[in-house]
Amino acid sequence: MNDAQILARRTPRKTPPRILCIGMPVRDLTFRVPGLPARGSKENATHFDEICGGNALNGAIGIARLGGRASICGPMGDARETTSRYIFDKMAEEGIEMRHIVHMPGLVTPISNIMIDPSGERTIVTFRDPELWKVRLPDTNTLLEDCDAILTESRCAAFCTNLCAEATRRGIPVIVDVDRAMSLREGLLTASSHLVFSSEPLQETAGIADDGEALKKIAKLTPSFLAGTRGALGTIWLDEHHHLQQTPAFPVHTVDTLGAGDVFHGGFALAITEGQNLRSALKFASAAAALKCTRFGGAFAAPQRAEVEALLSQAQAVGTASTGQ
Repeated sequence: MNDAQILARRTPRKTPPRILCIGMPVRDLTFRVPGLPARGSKENATHFDEICGGNALNGAIGIARLGGRASICGPMGDARETTSRYIFDKMAEEGIEMRHIVHMPGLVTPISNIMIDPSGERTIVTFRDPELWKVRLPDTNTLLEDCDAILTESRCAAFCTNLCAEATRRGIPVIVDVDRAMSLREGLLTASSHLVFSSEPLQETAGIADDGEALKKIAKLTPSFLAGTRGALGTIWLDEHHHLQQTPAFPVHTVDTLGAGDVFHGGFALAITEGQNLRSALKFASAAAALKCTRFGGAFAAPQRAEVEALLSQAQAVGTASTGQ
């Protein structure tokens, strides 16, 4: 789906767009450490925090902070778990809807141990019960009611591809966060409107060690918009003529990258749903992710809309001054 098609289906609204975020909520145990411990050694953390995360949940927090409405759908463990109650309480504080969560009796909600080093980079160990992948989502019509876009991740293809295909058939944007290699026969390649890869899985998916050439190869297999995020190097993407374009990252002092990519995807999904053009949407998402990186707390450090707009205005003013206009 191109920009014109997305804009064509939009009608004036009195409420913010509602985005359905599909994935697995995770309980995150985060530790700030002076350095990653060597094998068989011990390391004292300088700070500990318990939060919740997962791509979909983090994206939903970003969307809500930026002025959208977010709803989460996907599997969680037994409803009697302490973890389940904790996540529901935290999402209620953020104003995020949880009625489409599917509790799976006897199973464990995913849990992650996260170590954050002084550079802000994170090292993660996660346990996801394999049985969670067998989830059956609620009825399609129920999920797509009052749904302006879907945000999901490639790892959830097994249980959300059919829903995404129906959404695209109805003209609802489907934004996919690709953070691991996909098969070139993967259904989400065509059951989506926007595919946003991380650099490494982009190259692994295409089998090409160059982001631009990888995008061009994948473009032969899907009509979806394609982009690759590259951290401090910014975002590379294909325009409607399949010409390579780049959107720079915002230079910031990074202290915590946990959740930054998910906030990027949430911001991008919201901007697309609002009708922003691709370049503006990518800048908006980059600004949101950059601000998140300047403070600890995973996606709970995601910025408010006013902060993002202030950073964008500042960058525009600097750009205008540098060109003498």
